[in-house]
Amino acid sequence: MGKTNSATSNPQEAKVKNWIIGISIAIPLAVAVLLFMPTKLTSLGGWVYFLPHLNAIINTAASLALVLALVFVKQKKYNLHGATMTVAFVLGAIFLVSYVIYHGAAESTPFGGEGNIRILYYFLLITHILFAAIALFPILFAYYYGYTNQRDKHRKVVKYAYPIWLYVSVTGVIVYLMISPYYIQTF
Repeated sequence: MGKTNSATSNPQEAKVKNWIIGISIAIPLAVAVLLFMPTKLTSLGGWVYFLPHLNAIINTAASLALVLALVFVKQKKYNLHGATMTVAFVLGAIFLVSYVIYHGAAESTPFGGEGNIRILYYFLLITHILFAAIALFPILFAYYYGYTNQRDKHRKVVKYAYPIWLYVSVTGVIVYLMISPYYIQTF
């Protein structure tokens, strides 16, 4: 008897995979639209200028959760690994909502540094953006496979998802620290 494709033999899994693919495409497109919309939602008020600072805290906490999750899985503490990955996942979702609100309401802040620090900043920013744009796809699959206890599939996807997610999370904090002196302080 030959192997069957689990997506075709399990309609529920096929539906979940379609949702993951759809979300992985829709969210980066929505973020791109918000970043480049000609008119911002200024009606939200000045409180949105606090969000980059909150986002840095969320990204720092997510980075710590990711590192702890790695420690726990290496120690074969799978329940703690799952719990810390869920914390990182929830923090990522909260970050995404906050990020969308901020970029929907506020103009992008130009970086004011010069020389080599400017080159480093833009290198980190560009790689951060590129990896962030593709990160959701493997992260959602890794989380789904882990949640449904499909360990072989989970391990295969995590080889890509984890380093991308950690890089995006950590570089998000570094980029924030580098540009934070140039943010409008209205709160």
